Amino acid sequence: MMEKFDPATQIQAIDQKDMNRGVNPAICDSATFMFEQAKTMTDTFHGETEGYYLYSRHWNPSTFALCQALAAMEGTECAWATGSGMAAITVALLHEVKAGDHILSSMTTYGGTFAFLNNYIKKFGVEVDFVNMQDLDAVKKAIKPNTKVLYTETMNNPLLRIANIPELSKIAHAAGAKLLVDNTFTPMIFSPYRLGADVVIYSMTKYVNGMNDCVAGAICGTADYINSLINVNDGTAMLLGPVLDPMRSSSIQKNLHTLHIRMKKHSENAMYLAKRFKETGIKYNYPGLPEHVDHELFKSMMNEEYGFGGMISIDMGTADRASAIMEEMQRLGVGYLAVSLGYFKTLFSNSGKSTSSEVPEDIQKEMGMSEGLIRFSVGLDNDPERTFQLIKKAIEATK
Repeated sequence: MMEKFDPATQIQAIDQKDMNRGVNPAICDSATFMFEQAKTMTDTFHGETEGYYLYSRHWNPSTFALCQALAAMEGTECAWATGSGMAAITVALLHEVKAGDHILSSMTTYGGTFAFLNNYIKKFGVEVDFVNMQDLDAVKKAIKPNTKVLYTETMNNPLLRIANIPELSKIAHAAGAKLLVDNTFTPMIFSPYRLGADVVIYSMTKYVNGMNDCVAGAICGTADYINSLINVNDGTAMLLGPVLDPMRSSSIQKNLHTLHIRMKKHSENAMYLAKRFKETGIKYNYPGLPEHVDHELFKSMMNEEYGFGGMISIDMGTADRASAIMEEMQRLGVGYLAVSLGYFKTLFSNSGKSTSSEVPEDIQKEMGMSEGLIRFSVGLDNDPERTFQLIKKAIEATK
């Protein structure tokens, strides 16, 4: 059995006081950095020094402090921050492949990721196939001699199915491929690297930052991997340059210290709603209750104290009815009709017409996505019963 791992304590244990004795690391707004000796600059270019900064597209002290905390949270040696979640996804994928290589991706994935894999990366001569990652036999059969990457989300968007990271890791490694995992929906709840993933990816826009005041991403892995990613000669991140601003790095780094509190409350509120939906007969989907097909798998991989996450969905049958309900929920004050997730207010959207709209309708149906699916990112509401009553009222008002 794997020893207990507590992401929050790992973050808390980092000593990041400022050299001027500030309790927060100072914000460094320098784009470039000076050297006392020319040789030190040369060595830094070659990645042969520690404690020196070259240029903020490579490293910046503010971003480095954030990445230290991210690596501690994930149990990885290192991390690197990007200017958006899509930047993290695309850089991590592009770094692993060349023309003639093959990527095997989960069929059910974020719309932007699907569009990149289905429409964009293929123009570089990279093959991509999509498979039901819950069907491990299908995954094994879909592996090719040129497969370099298995890509999945720990909790997929928007159907909330759970990927079996330990088994997918075995399949990937047996084929000489890497397992890349997007853990955006479930930070702290799952630690994919410790479960066997090679690279862990985040849109920090969502839960990690939690304020919906910026876009940002993260890539976590070994020190060798991150160093290759930012190598000045052929590092994909270094050469494409999707750098995160140090001001944003600083604000996210501070918000990271409350993530464990927020995740527990998001999970608590989502569980409350799931139970009330069940009692009332509303068709819902939440992996925290035993009837969810992946409930036991979830429990086998989770860091228990953080719960089952803040994402839940209900099925209202048709897109028109879903739209009417969402408009009424916003009018009543449930939250906001908006994309994204991890905010302190409840957000809801019709996935097929928003965050998964890049996925063709026939593939949406193959995934099992109802056109009436409403995805909730449950907020930090202090009175979840009030939230439930308002949702129920909105549903009843649109019958």
